[in-house]
Amino acid sequence: MQLKFSRLLIVVVLLMAVVDSSCKKTKLLTNGGALKFSVDTLAFDTVFTAQGSFTNGFVIYNTQDEKIRISSIHMESGPNSYFHLNVDGDSSKNITTVEIAPHDSAWVFATVKIDPTNADNPLVIVDRMIATLNGKDFAVPFTAYGQNAHYLVGTHDTISASQTWLTDKPYVIIHGLYVLPGATLTIPAGCRVYMHADSRLFVYGTLKVNGTKTDSVIFQGDRLDRNYFGYEGYPGEWGGIAFMPQSQNNEMHYAIVTNCGNGAGNFYPAGIFAGWDDSSGLRADVFLDHTIISNSIGYGLMSLGAKVTAENCLVHTCGAEALALVRGGIYDFKNCDFIVYGNDKVSHIQEPTAAILNYLQIDDTHYIGGDLNASLTNCVIMGSLENELISDKKDGFAFNVKLDHCIIKDGGSAIDASVTQTACIFNSDPKFADYTKFDFHSTAGAPMIDAGTNVNFIGMPNDLDDKPRVHNTIDIGCFEYQD
Repeated sequence: MQLKFSRLLIVVVLLMAVVDSSCKKTKLLTNGGALKFSVDTLAFDTVFTAQGSFTNGFVIYNTQDEKIRISSIHMESGPNSYFHLNVDGDSSKNITTVEIAPHDSAWVFATVKIDPTNADNPLVIVDRMIATLNGKDFAVPFTAYGQNAHYLVGTHDTISASQTWLTDKPYVIIHGLYVLPGATLTIPAGCRVYMHADSRLFVYGTLKVNGTKTDSVIFQGDRLDRNYFGYEGYPGEWGGIAFMPQSQNNEMHYAIVTNCGNGAGNFYPAGIFAGWDDSSGLRADVFLDHTIISNSIGYGLMSLGAKVTAENCLVHTCGAEALALVRGGIYDFKNCDFIVYGNDKVSHIQEPTAAILNYLQIDDTHYIGGDLNASLTNCVIMGSLENELISDKKDGFAFNVKLDHCIIKDGGSAIDASVTQTACIFNSDPKFADYTKFDFHSTAGAPMIDAGTNVNFIGMPNDLDDKPRVHNTIDIGCFEYQD
């Protein structure tokens, strides 16, 4: 009898504990706390070939011991977002009051609907889901493709065999692209190359860009919704093109590299970079012909000991030097313009337009040097500073620099005395058509007109506009004055 009573007592106690527990409400976390997500970025990996809707999902975790109440879940770009959310059946534009029990979770489903044939869509659509907990926002980035294109996506996407790109659709590079040794990437006239903000084209093999005046090959950022940038191009929208020391026989004809120069790939911030490896003796070999580099947040054309030949090229509007030849190298520039005037996006208050050095300064007392041989013929080096060209050398390395029939903004103290100068013009008003609008054509009476020296071009002798050099004496610069 006593045993039965004991068992009954245990059952009663357990029932009372259950009832007591069910009567207590789970405590609500009203201050602080954090949200965890099952993804860092929600990516819609389908390459769109037809109009359709695609849905992806992720989980919001509550890792706290208390219940949480999310006060808002919405897309950062608002009701016009390409992405639409559904949380526990709620698909309103701004979802409110989502509760998650302690150590529980909630699913978020996102749908994107895109017409890939709509040229007004961005190539890559980005947005963020914002979830607010106790006044603090937590975000998950969303990415999707907005148009038909050839998408090269991956942290180490590579070209290992020679190939020629098509012109049927643009190419979009996300996370960077590597042309491996032994491979040649040929980009034909009319091809459009769009680079995501985290991207740079690294060339270890060979790059052939075969643009024409009427159909240049354009490298630019992938934000085509220009209202995001106030309908203007912004410097630093992507990285640039890097020719590594192993890279040989590179040619860029009628190419435009613009809105570039950020540090993508943890690399030198330059629109075009060319390098040299002193341990192996390898140096990149690059030929630029009728090429424009513009609006770089960093350098325009930067070389560390490489071999660069450039003809009828324009490099302008850069946050650092438009031309930086350092740590030696072999250079031949004919009828090229290097021009920097500051504006509301690119500061030009300290770094000159051009620097030619046979060393790379590491810190206050250390540097790395290399032999330098550079010839600039019929070139323009202009800007708003007193000295737009600095040249300097360290002993123990060759420093053979020739300035032949160039026009240069120079206050008289920044060019090394050993530089050979022939018939150069200093500090004369270049009389550009309108440098504030990046129009660097000569106007009547400009000092560049008929002031150059005749040269033998490797490429086409026509000027950057593809106009013939019509006068008896060639003009200085990339543009020939047209009467």
